[in-house]
Amino acid sequence: MADTSQDVQPAGDDLSAGPPADATASGGAIDFGAAGSRFGTALRQGDVMLALGVIIILMVLIMPMPSWLLDFSLALSITFSVLVLMVTLFIARPLELSAFPTILLIATMLRLSLNLASTRLILAEGHTGTQAAGKVIQAFGDFVMSGNFVIGIIVFAILVIVNFVVITKGSSRIAEVSARFSLDAMPGKQMAIDADLSSGLIDEAEARRRRSQLEDESTFFGAMDGAAKFVRGDAIAGILITFINVIGGIIIGVAQHSMSFGDAANNYTVLTVGDGLVTQIPAIVVSTAAGLLVSKAGITGSADKAVFGQLSNYPKALGMVSALLVAMSLLPGIPMVPFLFLAAIAGFAAWRLSEQNAQRSLESEQEARAQAEASMAKPAEEPISTALHIDVLRLELGYGLLPLINDQKGQRLTDQIKALRRQLATDMGFIMPAVRIQDNMQLPANQYVIRVKDIETGTGELVPNQLMIMDPKGEPITLPGQETQEPTFGLPAKWVAENHREEALFRGYTVVDPATVITTHLTEVVKDHMPELLSYAETQKLLDELESDHQKLVADMVPGQISLGNLQRVLQNLLAERVSIRDLPTILEGVSEALGYTQNLTLITEHVRARLARQISHDATSPAGYIPLVALSPDWEQTFAESLIGQGDEKQLSMPPSKLQEFITGVRQIFEKQGEQGEIPVLLTSPAVRPYVRSIIERFRPSTVVMSQSEIHPKAKIHTLGQV
Repeated sequence: MADTSQDVQPAGDDLSAGPPADATASGGAIDFGAAGSRFGTALRQGDVMLALGVIIILMVLIMPMPSWLLDFSLALSITFSVLVLMVTLFIARPLELSAFPTILLIATMLRLSLNLASTRLILAEGHTGTQAAGKVIQAFGDFVMSGNFVIGIIVFAILVIVNFVVITKGSSRIAEVSARFSLDAMPGKQMAIDADLSSGLIDEAEARRRRSQLEDESTFFGAMDGAAKFVRGDAIAGILITFINVIGGIIIGVAQHSMSFGDAANNYTVLTVGDGLVTQIPAIVVSTAAGLLVSKAGITGSADKAVFGQLSNYPKALGMVSALLVAMSLLPGIPMVPFLFLAAIAGFAAWRLSEQNAQRSLESEQEARAQAEASMAKPAEEPISTALHIDVLRLELGYGLLPLINDQKGQRLTDQIKALRRQLATDMGFIMPAVRIQDNMQLPANQYVIRVKDIETGTGELVPNQLMIMDPKGEPITLPGQETQEPTFGLPAKWVAENHREEALFRGYTVVDPATVITTHLTEVVKDHMPELLSYAETQKLLDELESDHQKLVADMVPGQISLGNLQRVLQNLLAERVSIRDLPTILEGVSEALGYTQNLTLITEHVRARLARQISHDATSPAGYIPLVALSPDWEQTFAESLIGQGDEKQLSMPPSKLQEFITGVRQIFEKQGEQGEIPVLLTSPAVRPYVRSIIERFRPSTVVMSQSEIHPKAKIHTLGQV
């Protein structure tokens, strides 16, 4: 630890030896101009102003307040409450006012402190008249009570009931339910974000933004659940303070100031009811703002767009309202003018909205007709030579799946495929060929086929406008729907209606839309056929796009030391085992080193894999932070070594079928055992036999990674689980 004692002033220093730095030469007077400047700068900072405001609110709880200052403070309380309500009406999303719980607490403390200040004035000066607590309270009391304090008490009681029983209780319940469902749905929403990130639909920055928004949402509704209790407590405190003021005021007026019971009741009731109204009206305004905020959780846009926009979608409802109002105006004793006036407004609105909807429908029909005419235009006759063209990747869709290409509700299929190409380039260093999408009228309506060089390599059947859900635990799915099988991995799944999305996420199911099902299937097909898709031209393109710093190495190697075709074979060997070729300079350096002692492509590939040890070890590391290994026993190592015949490129494995079956059985048993324990181990062999062990493993466990000791990076953590 660093010694910082030299920065501390010794206790024995004479602090009075000279004036401070900001003192004048004459008498050491302090420069109040500089101090005032610093104080003004502090006041301009928002955090200092907020702290001063809270301190002032707390001081009001202790110190008395003159009536003129109380009038100003009550006006400020009303203004602040109206400001909060207006902001709540105009925001588009609740999270735009995520500080609302804090604002609610400050507003509640402000009203309670003013309540206490007015109570102090009422009890101390109430015997002097109804102006004792300021003109604002007197005006509210006289105006509402109209000379009768019984009316004032009833009006105040009704306001408290409306605030406490109706608005506050409803807002509290909505906030409580929203907080509960937000927290319960968080795991499913996080899984959906991770699924979009892994499939390449979003990048890491977008995933972080969505996770942050999800955390903010759950925190906000949790805070709103607790903040609603402030309003409930404020309403209860208002009732108790009013009761105390009336009873205490009458006692003080009669006992201490020798007032008659009638005069004391009149004075203190006017003051107390006026005080209660001045504080309860801002409380109702803030409670309404809280109710609006939590009740528009699922709606985007300001309150007018959310309410009027949705009500105006149904002109028939307005027409029915108009007819009902006309009928009510004809009832005996009912005044006709207000009902007929409102009926005319509703009828005009219904007619106007119907005209607008009809105009929009006509424009949509004209646009659809124009598109249909354009699609019916006779195409130009293609030359016969186009029949020789082979699409490297082609996705054929039944006519029922064509809307997926231009789906406006979510991401389009074409957008997902573009994201997939970018993701593969990032993960594997492999430029995925463009995918041709076409309709195939010979297919069933909801079926699709994936073809690689015109050969069918994958197919599946979808249900448009529904969602495929799967249980990660493998348990039966209890939601109503159509049983099916996930086409990529063959997992049990179910097609359900879109209105079950939230419930499925709440139960922890994996929810996938039809376009994502196709994209996932296409991803696995491409990964399985990457060696075949890496053509001679693509290999040359990869070399050409290398940075200029590495072009000298390429010029020295190709074609002098190795042909482009053989280099393509090395890259294909790496891709066959899903080893990324993005670090192409390191691969080329490894090839150049291996060419110094061999021309065997298998040995060259193994040397390159050793050069990529850090990358391969990283890819094989489990989430627990280590590489789970199952080692090949020395007996099997010797058996494989003795079964190799031939030399150089002619070397091959010649093992009796009984031995092969014994090896396959042993591998299956130990890998299935480890799979039951949640491990996905790597098979570890010696470098000499690794390619031949892999050639057997890929026939019955193609996803199993086979590594040699030279591919284990020195800094990688390993954990041996067993031995074959």
